[in-house]
Amino acid sequence: MRRSRTGAAVGAGCLLVSTAVATVAADATVAAPVVAAATVPVLVQVSGPVSGAVPVPASAASSVPATEPAPASAAPSPGGPRIRWGACPEQPVPAGMRCGTLTVPLDHSAPAKGTVRIALAEIPANGPRAGRRGALLLNFGGPGGPGIESLAAHAKTFAELGERYDLVTFDPRGVGHSEPISCGGSLGPGPRGSDDPADALAALRAVAERCERASGRVLPYIGTVHVARDLDLIRRALGEDELDYLGFSYGTRLGAVYAAQFPHHVGRMALDGVDTLAEPLVEQALASAQGQQQALDNFLTWCAHQPGCVYGTNTRTAKEDVAAFVARLDVAPLVDEDGTVFTGRDAVTAIGFALYSRESWPELAEALALAERNRDPRGLLRLGAPADPEPGGAAQPPSRVPADNAAAAMAAVNCADDPDRSSDGASPAAVMQRIDGLREEFRRASEIFGPRQLLTVLACYGRPAGTDFIREIERPGAPRMLLVGTRGDPATPYRWTEETAQRLGSAVVVDHKGDGHTGYTSSTCVRGYVDRFLIHGRLPSGTRSCPGEE
Repeated sequence: MRRSRTGAAVGAGCLLVSTAVATVAADATVAAPVVAAATVPVLVQVSGPVSGAVPVPASAASSVPATEPAPASAAPSPGGPRIRWGACPEQPVPAGMRCGTLTVPLDHSAPAKGTVRIALAEIPANGPRAGRRGALLLNFGGPGGPGIESLAAHAKTFAELGERYDLVTFDPRGVGHSEPISCGGSLGPGPRGSDDPADALAALRAVAERCERASGRVLPYIGTVHVARDLDLIRRALGEDELDYLGFSYGTRLGAVYAAQFPHHVGRMALDGVDTLAEPLVEQALASAQGQQQALDNFLTWCAHQPGCVYGTNTRTAKEDVAAFVARLDVAPLVDEDGTVFTGRDAVTAIGFALYSRESWPELAEALALAERNRDPRGLLRLGAPADPEPGGAAQPPSRVPADNAAAAMAAVNCADDPDRSSDGASPAAVMQRIDGLREEFRRASEIFGPRQLLTVLACYGRPAGTDFIREIERPGAPRMLLVGTRGDPATPYRWTEETAQRLGSAVVVDHKGDGHTGYTSSTCVRGYVDRFLIHGRLPSGTRSCPGEE
């Protein structure tokens, strides 16, 4: 039975900061933060919004043909890092896919502190040997998104690249099968026992301490700067002189950090759904509220031209109607036939999921009509729930990955990557004053998404300060790379693509004038630019455009 998916889909760029973010009651007291079962859109709603990642059409979620067993990657250098290949930890997987582990330093700056094992997967190239290029590393988004699960589910999406490349991915440290972290089951602080802001902030600090206890030694070393160092060891273990890389959403942040740390080892790098390198979490949350609202406006404009749209043909009143619908559910939630309670927060989460891919718009229109006309939440519940297993599939053993791993990792990485901790030592009154000062700005950004994004200001409360490295990236001297931005992206606004391109100083931009998060899976034009660059090295000069509807 599906349970309520309470939690705001708070998207800060490629992070949907739905985790560990408190909500504020009208009386300006801090409510207990509620964790959203984050989603990895790349997984066709395989697991909920934990990450911004490439949305993959359901038709692409199938296995690939059998491949020749010998990979094309060059042999690793003697004495260097080595991958121990074997069977994959979870089944089923595409034909030819193998998995392995690579041992890396826990702290790259102090190797004596110990090691951590990174889980990897590879699908060898299946095209003629003469045309193979070696390994292509993929990151599907997050932070907190498991690469192995994503590649296993959606290898067919990258079939053309898979003719020339060994497709390689990994679960970043602390994620999936790479020594996963946890917060003891959830990031929520438990039942709310007081309206005192001091008590609520103390509860948030207690959550951070619980994460430390449950995660152990890996937690302080989980940020993207460490993951990029792991990525370079993977490159070396695969025997590659340069890193060819395709990253989506959070994977663009990882790619940019790698380029800043190892500019002379960057090969062909393509980044789609580009994350910000400069904005703090609060500014990212505000931008995400604006992006989600723009995506909702685009959906409502589309809906107004469809027969039977529940909100009619007036897009201005349609926006007001959606806001009123969410507000009603906060007061009088819907109840499914199995007793599942569906609140306004759940509605915002489900709508946010659907906006990640234009392919989901017809289902969203039907779900909203069912809820508005019949007070039936089943359609919206389906949008906000993990995908059901394939019928007739073999029973799987219980996963060794903690249920809260994706949410715990997303919060940990985002906080490790953000140096701002201005509220952590402030008094409860000062914290509330800051939140009150931001409230109207977030509401102006989006009456629907803004309030649920607001308390990203508290997402890292009680955690150590993060790194300044990412914010200071400035023209690292890497070779030219390809960046893709989508105008109607609800998670990573197009301006971040332009800003990151300027910071990298060596990027060509593809301006995708479409909707949804990322462009590779939804646009043949975008996919053409990316594949031609990765396979043939063809990189245009200046910005190129791709139409929105193809």
